[in-house]
Amino acid sequence: MKKSLFFSLLLMVAVYAGGCTGRPETLPPVTPATASGDPAYGDSLVEGSIGEPTVLIPMLAGDNASHAVAGLIFNGLVKYGTDLRIIGDLAESWDISRDGLIITFRLRKGVRWADGVAFTAHDVMFGYKTIIDEKTPTAYSEDFRQVKKAEVLDDYTFRVTYQKPFAPALSSWGGLVVLPKHLLEGKDITKTEFARNPIGLGPFRLVKWSPGQELILNSYKDYFEGRPYLDHYIFRIIPDRATMFLELQAGGVDIMDLTPIQYTKQTETGFFRDNFRKFRYPQFVYTYMGFNLKHPFFVDKRVRQAIACAIDKSELIDVVLFGLGNPATGPYVPNTWPYNPGVKKYEYSPAMAKKLLKEAGWEDTDGDGILEKDGRPFRFTILTNMGNSLRMNTATIIQWRLAQVGIRVDIRALEWSTFVNQFIDKRRFEAVILGWSIGLDPDQYDIWHSSKTKEKEFNFVTYKNPEVDELLERGRRTFDVKERKKTYFRIQEILADELPYIFLYVPDATPIVHARFAGIRPSPIGIEYNLPKWYVPAGLQRHRMEP
Repeated sequence: MKKSLFFSLLLMVAVYAGGCTGRPETLPPVTPATASGDPAYGDSLVEGSIGEPTVLIPMLAGDNASHAVAGLIFNGLVKYGTDLRIIGDLAESWDISRDGLIITFRLRKGVRWADGVAFTAHDVMFGYKTIIDEKTPTAYSEDFRQVKKAEVLDDYTFRVTYQKPFAPALSSWGGLVVLPKHLLEGKDITKTEFARNPIGLGPFRLVKWSPGQELILNSYKDYFEGRPYLDHYIFRIIPDRATMFLELQAGGVDIMDLTPIQYTKQTETGFFRDNFRKFRYPQFVYTYMGFNLKHPFFVDKRVRQAIACAIDKSELIDVVLFGLGNPATGPYVPNTWPYNPGVKKYEYSPAMAKKLLKEAGWEDTDGDGILEKDGRPFRFTILTNMGNSLRMNTATIIQWRLAQVGIRVDIRALEWSTFVNQFIDKRRFEAVILGWSIGLDPDQYDIWHSSKTKEKEFNFVTYKNPEVDELLERGRRTFDVKERKKTYFRIQEILADELPYIFLYVPDATPIVHARFAGIRPSPIGIEYNLPKWYVPAGLQRHRMEP
C-alpha cells in the first residue's frame, strides 16, 4: 500500500521517539548460548509496564497490569496448560458428573498461605461467597451465579452443583475466587489493606509497592510447586514505551513488550542479538474502537458502518503494527474454533462512508468540510490510555481518515486508572480505543449481554440486542462444540452488522527478554506461564537484593 506524506512523517516520529540504538558500555555481551548453564537460585527479573496495577485482588481487577502481578501471588483451582487443555493448580484432580452439572474438586494438601496458615476448601468457599455477594464490585460474578449449591465436603474436597449445563464451568475456577478466609472474613474487601498488601499462595509475595514507580515481589520459598529460582520479581512502572526501551538498553529493565518498530528495526543490531532474545507469537487479544451507544451521534448503525468504511485496516496493520498482526473482524481471533471468517467486512471506501452518512442525515451544508446535522457539527473525541503508542498511532490514523469524510476527531490520552475509574466506569466518553485479552473459552457473556452494563461491568458501551442475549445464553448451556460454534458464528454476524465496536486488529505478542535468563519455554499461552522455572546461571547473575 502506498503511504501518504502524513504517514511517512508519522513513521519518522515513531523512529525518533523510540530512542537511539547505540550500544551502552554498561552491559557485557551475554548470548543465549552463554545462558545455558545449570539452574541456580538468585538474581531478579525486572519487567517494564506502561500501566500500574489498580488492585491486587483478582476478582476486583479489570486491567492487565493488576492481573499480571496478582497472577504471581494467587492461584486458582485449575489453569490452562501449554497444550491449551485445563490442568490442575490448587486442585490435584476433579470429577464431573455425567450430566456435567456437578464438579467435585480434590484439593492439594500441604499448601500454605504466605503467612504460614494452611489452605483448605474453606478458603475456596469464602472466595465463592465473596464474588457472588452483591456488595462486591466485580465484573466476574456471573459465572459463579450459575452455581446452585457449593459445599465443603471436608478440608480438601469442594463440590459445586450447577442449576443447568454451563460450558465454561470448569475453566471458571481459575485464579479469581480463592481468598484467605482467616484474613478477610468479616471485612469489606474494597476497603481493606489486603488489596494493596495481599497474602497469597503463589510463587511470589509482595514486599513493597512504591506508587507510580515499582512493585517488588520476593520468591515464596515454600511455594507448593517448588521455590522459584529467581529471588525477586520487580514490576517497574514506566508510562512511556520509548523511555522503557532506553531503560532496556541501559540495563534497568530485563523484559518488556516491544512496539512493532522496536521489534522490526530498533533491535536488529549486534548489541541486541548478543544480549537479548526476542519472541513473536499470536495472542488472544484484539484492539477495537468502541462507541458510547447512548451518544446521539452513534445511535444510528449507519454512522458506525460509515466510520468502518472510512478506516483502512490494512493501513493500520502496515503503519501501526509493521505487519505484526492481522485485521480483526469480531471478538475472536483468527485460527481459533469460534472464529467466523465469513462475517460482513467493511472494505476501505470513503465514497461508501459518505453515502451512509448522508443517508443518516449528515451533510456539509456550509462548505467548511465538516458534516452537520440539525445544526450540530460531527465532532467527537476518542479517548485512550497514555503510554500505549500503538493505540495513539491508531487514533491518529483514524483521526486523519475520518477528516477525509467530514468528521472532526479529537484525541485525548489519559492515565490508566483515571481513564478506567473516571471515564469508562462513569460512561463519560464518546468513543474509545482499547483492547480485550480474551479467554480460551468463547463465552463473552460479560462483555455483550445487555444485563452487564452497570458500573465496573464490561458492557460499558451499553450494547443491547435481544437475539445476542439469547445466543449468549444458549452458547454457555451446551457442551457440544458444533452447536456452540453455530451460536458464536451467529453472534459475530450480528456484531459485524451492528458494529458496537469497530474491530481493528489482532496484534502479535513481541516480548524481549535479557539473554541471561534461561528456562523460557515458548508456548501457545505465551512465555511467562512458567516464570518460577526461569533462572540465571550463577556466573551470569547481576542483581543482589536483601528482602
